[in-house]
Amino acid sequence: MPILYSSDKRIFTIHTAHSTYQLQADALGNLLHLYYGARSEGHMDYLLSYADRGFSGNPNAAGCDRTYSLDALPQEFPTQGTGDFRSPLLIVRDAKGVFGCQLRYRSHEILPGKYSLPGLPAVYAGAEDGAETLQIELEDPRLGLSVTLLYGVLPALDIITRSAIVTNRGTAPVTVEKLQSACLDFVAGDFDLISFPGRYAMERQFDRRPLGRGTAVIGSRRGYSSHQYNPFVILCDREASETAGRCWAMQFVWSGGFRAEAERDQFEQTRLQMGISEEQFSYPLQPGETLTAPEVILSFSAQGLEHLSHQLHRCIRRHICRGKYRDARRPVLLNSWEASYFDFTGESILRLAEEAKALGVELLVMDDGWFGARSDDTHALGDWTANERKLGGSLGALVEKVRALGLKFGIWMEPEMVNEDSELYRSHPDWALTIPGQPPIRSRSQLVLDFSRREVRDEIYARICRVLDQGQIEYLKWDLNRSIAEVYSHTADDQGKVLYDYMLGVYEVLEKLNARYPELLIEGCSGGGGRFDAGMLYYSPQIWCSDNTDAIDRLRIQYGTSFGYPASAVGAHVSACPNHQTGRTTPLQTRAVVAAAGTFGYELDPAKLSEAERGEIRRQIETFCADAPLVQNGLYYRLSDPEAAPCCAWAFVSEDGARAMISAVLQEKHANMPALYVRVRGLTPGALYRDRETGRVYPANALMDMGLPLPLNLDQYDSFVWRLERIEER
Repeated sequence: MPILYSSDKRIFTIHTAHSTYQLQADALGNLLHLYYGARSEGHMDYLLSYADRGFSGNPNAAGCDRTYSLDALPQEFPTQGTGDFRSPLLIVRDAKGVFGCQLRYRSHEILPGKYSLPGLPAVYAGAEDGAETLQIELEDPRLGLSVTLLYGVLPALDIITRSAIVTNRGTAPVTVEKLQSACLDFVAGDFDLISFPGRYAMERQFDRRPLGRGTAVIGSRRGYSSHQYNPFVILCDREASETAGRCWAMQFVWSGGFRAEAERDQFEQTRLQMGISEEQFSYPLQPGETLTAPEVILSFSAQGLEHLSHQLHRCIRRHICRGKYRDARRPVLLNSWEASYFDFTGESILRLAEEAKALGVELLVMDDGWFGARSDDTHALGDWTANERKLGGSLGALVEKVRALGLKFGIWMEPEMVNEDSELYRSHPDWALTIPGQPPIRSRSQLVLDFSRREVRDEIYARICRVLDQGQIEYLKWDLNRSIAEVYSHTADDQGKVLYDYMLGVYEVLEKLNARYPELLIEGCSGGGGRFDAGMLYYSPQIWCSDNTDAIDRLRIQYGTSFGYPASAVGAHVSACPNHQTGRTTPLQTRAVVAAAGTFGYELDPAKLSEAERGEIRRQIETFCADAPLVQNGLYYRLSDPEAAPCCAWAFVSEDGARAMISAVLQEKHANMPALYVRVRGLTPGALYRDRETGRVYPANALMDMGLPLPLNLDQYDSFVWRLERIEER
């Protein structure tokens, strides 16, 4: 049993294969956090220390005991107003405007299978997976407020999930001013905080810094998880590396604004927490109403960052992503955007399809510009009706012509947005999030539709369906190209609810699309990687990693992404050179090697390629299709840091160690360079491996100890790939 309860001490113990999480409802009814680390038996309440801390308040229930203070004790779900002056997970204001909430343990239940969250994405697993749920009920009698803490356990994956449901069981309204989902309190330790900041076209850059006194905060105020910060953080020992040291991950299953905090307090204790953003959040609950905190995925590794990533990758691949394409190889696609931007016709799309088919491409995607009066990004967004004059006929007819060539057909949409110069906006200007009496703030010449409103969601869903029903469209790129600057819904009874309800509205539409079109592959996108998170992966098993398709920049983007997300989720394409974002020229082979660490596709016009390049692309597609099962399901190893090494290298190794693909890109070239060696990991110790290309045999131990020498004749930005197969003993 992964969840155990000791009634004498009211201690809850959660075991996974290699970790233990422990908490206690103490004698005063406070829920204290005891331990999260390497698997351990017994009770860890001995870790608690009590002393008169001075200026740290004592709860009334403690009587004259000045050694008991929540300002110094580790907690599971700290709230504001208890004498704990660290950052709380919950802040509540009552009907009289009084702040404060004091929750006490009331009851608990242990259930088979993993809980689900209605209307929200969440990790899924059944009792057949060995999953269990711990449900703990806390209450504040003064407010009539209850909080149900949810713990989901996937023991084989070393995954624990956290969520909370706040219910107003009283007779008066209350307002939730802050709600976070998970907290880890450490009584001791020197830690580094790893986060993944960035910007548009350079998302998820690895950032590691020592955690000192005070609070480190990252998050998004933009209404979405954002290009600037990712809702995923790691706390680790100062000496932790890829292969050694303790590390803890928090990954938010949420696509809206978020806040992650790491605080080292006056007693050298550390609190790590994560939840929805406090900015413009003020959620009223009438008697009987509930509010659910989105889920946080927790994972612990005592074997370094690499092992932690493997645990998260397995969880996302098998227990977040759903549908036909969870396990199936994704089709190799060609997207029309960098081939033609807005400047295309139905005839040119067909020519592009013919060229794509000749190369071995399986899916043609018609990007922005196919609808309404759309010829640039200033108008027609929201008018999801095909421009038949531009396409030379109906959308359905074009779909059939492309399919007749032997290709699947895909299409681009941006359902959450609207241009002021559109029929939709002229008919429903109040459907946009705008502040009355104030000129709207534009971004990319567009406004945000109010998906917190039922009528908006229903109409946009109906328009999407009318598009998809015109032919057998098998791929939808769901884009989003601006942040929310103005939070005002013209029908909301309280504006503090809008951002939360907006995200639930987006999820609702995506869930309905998945149910209606189970064969449809949805690729998430937000100007590339602006909404790359576990929440979106519940609805779209892949996300366009970045609008930046430059192979060298992508080394850094995909490196940072790999810490929390599997390669199967990473939308990656080979684009034309000079690259449209950076102007850099890299070899076609290198562009393919980098894109092959993702879903793989093309973003170029084949008509502009030489015959030699066409031949190379045919071989690239054949090779990728052969390698795809290993890329999609294998263990990913970061073999070098692209910021710190002249050679960026990574590997995919099958779970059983039988196959390995090692890729390397030479980032720097200097005169008379020393030989560079790529040290491999994940192979079977003591085994021999044969190179599929050359037939050469290598001993695994030497490959993992000294490595593979990169050929000395490589030029800057050249790449090299080794494909190894274990030689089985006969």
